[in-house]
Amino acid sequence: MTTIPTDAARLRAAVAFVRQQDTAALLALLLPGLDGPELRALVDRCRFSHAALLVFPESERALRAQLADCGLAPDVEALPSVVVRDRLATRHGHEAGRLAVTILRPPVPGPEAEPRTVEIFALTVPPGSPLAPVAARERVEQHEAHLAFEVDRPDPLVLRGMRALLARHGAVADGGGYNPHEDGTVFYFTAPADSKAGYGRVELYAPGDHREVLAAHLAEHRAQQPAETLLRLLTGAWTTQALAVLAQLRVPDAMALDTATTPEGLAARVGADPESLARLLRYAGMLGAVVAEDHVEHQGVREAYRLTPLGELLRADAQGSLRPLALMYGGPFYRSFGHLAHTVRTGEVAFDHLFGENHFDHFARDPELAELFDRSMAASSRLFEPLTAHPVVTAAAATPVPATVVDVAGGNGELLGRLLTAHPRLHGVLLERPHAVAAARRALTAAGCAPRCAYVTGDFADVPPDADVYVLSRVLHDWDDDRCRAILRHCADAMPPHADLLIVERLLPTDGSPSLATAWDLHMMCNVGGRERTAPHYARLLADAGLTLVGHTPLPLDAHVLHARGIHARRTEGR
Repeated sequence: MTTIPTDAARLRAAVAFVRQQDTAALLALLLPGLDGPELRALVDRCRFSHAALLVFPESERALRAQLADCGLAPDVEALPSVVVRDRLATRHGHEAGRLAVTILRPPVPGPEAEPRTVEIFALTVPPGSPLAPVAARERVEQHEAHLAFEVDRPDPLVLRGMRALLARHGAVADGGGYNPHEDGTVFYFTAPADSKAGYGRVELYAPGDHREVLAAHLAEHRAQQPAETLLRLLTGAWTTQALAVLAQLRVPDAMALDTATTPEGLAARVGADPESLARLLRYAGMLGAVVAEDHVEHQGVREAYRLTPLGELLRADAQGSLRPLALMYGGPFYRSFGHLAHTVRTGEVAFDHLFGENHFDHFARDPELAELFDRSMAASSRLFEPLTAHPVVTAAAATPVPATVVDVAGGNGELLGRLLTAHPRLHGVLLERPHAVAAARRALTAAGCAPRCAYVTGDFADVPPDADVYVLSRVLHDWDDDRCRAILRHCADAMPPHADLLIVERLLPTDGSPSLATAWDLHMMCNVGGRERTAPHYARLLADAGLTLVGHTPLPLDAHVLHARGIHARRTEGR
């Protein structure tokens, strides 16, 4: 019968391992197939930093005593471990918020006195605890035992290259996560079958927030677990509603980034049931919108929550607030998405089927909804940041005679205001429907742009002629191809030979790669009746309208700006 080593024995073995290992020799044991150049490349970009294990002390005091017995600093700081907590919760079917996993890193010198640590994950399991079966199973299976390499000077290109190199030699993606407590990103791998390093798992640790690269890593891991992946996907509606309710109740507005508040305290501020709010916050913690912390009171230790940078975007007063989008996607568009099957069966727009009219007319009849829609469009204004530096805009701003920009269906004037603020010599014209013009007039006046703005109330047939730059921002995806051709022809008819047209849209990838545009294409089909398109598709529509696509450049949030001119356009000097 196999004897299971005690926590103390495993801890002593890990300390000895960390003291003895050399980075290059350990990498060669871990990945036996590495050739010389590959090994040198890895040694140049990472170093062996620690060995890790999960222990189950009876108490905090017992853990500190165990550290001292192994010659480790007993007073080392303990921090929450989000990644291991969530992995344990998934494996054993427990609520993550009830697993208080901490991480300690007592220092251990390497063979040349280089700084290293033993990484200790600790879950306190007192005698008689319901978590005793978790401890027993984990001691046998050793899921969290691993060796780790810290990446020097991490950037997306380096991390992708290292991931590819490990995969080429048999390492398999095995989860990971971003820990906001220490601002570090963890990539876990299962060691290759022929590894001789003595550990079944490997960690790459990259200081900083690298969730973009992490997303691809986690996608590879989920692909190996189809049932779990599908189950998580099926709960997507819960996520939408949870975030929308947080925004609706203004819970983030009652929270702070640096101070934790108990659910009871928050419930009193926002008018909610304390127990129900606590459960919502626990789920929001899993989403990364809040962070749970222990809150010490005279009655004892209680769970409290503080806001994360992600959750802060749900505040009404946050810069770049996405609260209007949360309310829109969790409100009218959420209801109409429940009728997606109708759209797929009939080709009819689900929103029109549910509400009896298209979303433009429906929102126009309800001032509150109309305002929310305009604010939700403005909430994606990060799209516009690089547009002020587009060569077409900067060239127009540099002409001897002040140039004019026409924003066609420009909403509440958010984009036009940014262009005019960035370039004080530009003049602007906004074309919109009456209620939107009124809102835009107020916004542009508040931005100090009123003396350089004119307004045209009308439809696409009323595009003002003889301007220098025309802008269609997130307009064409609202319409089918025939309507798009008509809109583009109106623009082409209004444009003088020297004018440029800038179109802001998300482009569907032509190679099948993941993109927000693919999700928005489904949204447009279900709620609006429009569609997202590829760049070649837009090029054909432009050509049908007498325009030519000059090129396109990327913007944030998977958007692009497409630059078009008249087919027979000419460039004029000193326009």
